[in-house]
Amino acid sequence: MTGIFFLIIYVAIFVGSAFVVTKLLQKGIRDYTSLKTVTFGDESAVTPNRAAGVISILTIFLMWGVFTGSSLLPSFLHAPGPFKGTTNFTYTAQVEGQAPDDAEVTILVHPRSEPAEAPEVAPGDGFAKNDSIAIAQWRTGLVRVDKNDELTKKDGARVIAINGQKIAPGETVKTADGAVTLSDKGTPNFEPAKGWQMEPLYLPAPEQVWSRSIQILQEGFRNFTLLEHLGFSLFRVVVGFILGAIVGIPLGYAMGLSNWFRGWFDPIVEFMRPVPPLALIPLVIIWAGIGEAGKIILLFLAALWIMAIAARSGVSGVKISKVHAAYSLGASKWQIMRHVIVPNSLPEIFTGARVAMGVCWGTVVAAELVAAEQGAGMMIMTASKFQNTDIVIMGIILIGVIGFGIDMLMRAAEKYLVPWKGKG
Repeated sequence: MTGIFFLIIYVAIFVGSAFVVTKLLQKGIRDYTSLKTVTFGDESAVTPNRAAGVISILTIFLMWGVFTGSSLLPSFLHAPGPFKGTTNFTYTAQVEGQAPDDAEVTILVHPRSEPAEAPEVAPGDGFAKNDSIAIAQWRTGLVRVDKNDELTKKDGARVIAINGQKIAPGETVKTADGAVTLSDKGTPNFEPAKGWQMEPLYLPAPEQVWSRSIQILQEGFRNFTLLEHLGFSLFRVVVGFILGAIVGIPLGYAMGLSNWFRGWFDPIVEFMRPVPPLALIPLVIIWAGIGEAGKIILLFLAALWIMAIAARSGVSGVKISKVHAAYSLGASKWQIMRHVIVPNSLPEIFTGARVAMGVCWGTVVAAELVAAEQGAGMMIMTASKFQNTDIVIMGIILIGVIGFGIDMLMRAAEKYLVPWKGKG
């Protein structure tokens, strides 16, 4: 239910902001339809809408804060949170040969970080006595109602109703602040209302992630500073990617220019392309051990096939008319390679490089599972074992930010080195 509500809000913000920015502020939008001119088909004519980018990021953080009850937002923007406080329900117990008897259960629902004792209650009259229990938010608690009753399960006592509503084992009755489910053995199990906010164990608020990031930046994590962890991951990714490019690009050119190379290596490349790098971890351990070499090899293999396919596709996509034009002007094979093949294949190679870098960043987490003592992946996996979700999210965000930064650098390099991309 929460996920559907989240999606509805996100779509509503997207549609609303698009209407406001493009129709009211910018008086129209340059999209697919409006490019049916000389610019149509020129992908460089479609540039990111900066306002859309800013609003997109702000929307993500807004919804993060809304569904975690962040203190950075005013309370009226918070999604309904989990119940906290004191509530109660009445159960009806019955023993054969006696009239049913009612008793009240008082529940104190408290934050997980603030342990509390069950409140004291008067036992009341009758064979069914009043009970109390303390339950943490987002948790459930079995209420052993017969532990202090005069007649217990041994005497044939059983719960037949909750708040006057009949109930049987396995059934649930809604209450004002939660729900009561009768277990198979007839014991009420109370679940406080969870609201729509995420439990901090699964998604902490933005300020919690920020404060933990500052703490690790100052104190480090597992005997290494945060910058050292990120530096090790970046080093592994860059080295693995560069090695993959050094081998993959010439291999792709050879496959694109030679029938023999294409026939020889195409089955190998096409076989390895769909194999996820994670599946190669056991083999890499056997071949290269658990040291740095194994991690670099895994990242190398992650980038190799992507770069080879990108280079092959770039060469194969060169228009034959350009090659014939170069031949007619007296160009040699080397000149055609230098001035026709390479320039026209660079756009595909840069696209492949961006994809390969993304795959390497995604693989580095798995690579650092192989007995790594440093790295963002090791930090994330170690934190997950101890349910330190704030550290996990911090690591994911940092990996994403660094990956995005690298991608932006590659885009800038592509724009500078390949200004003719998308222009035919």
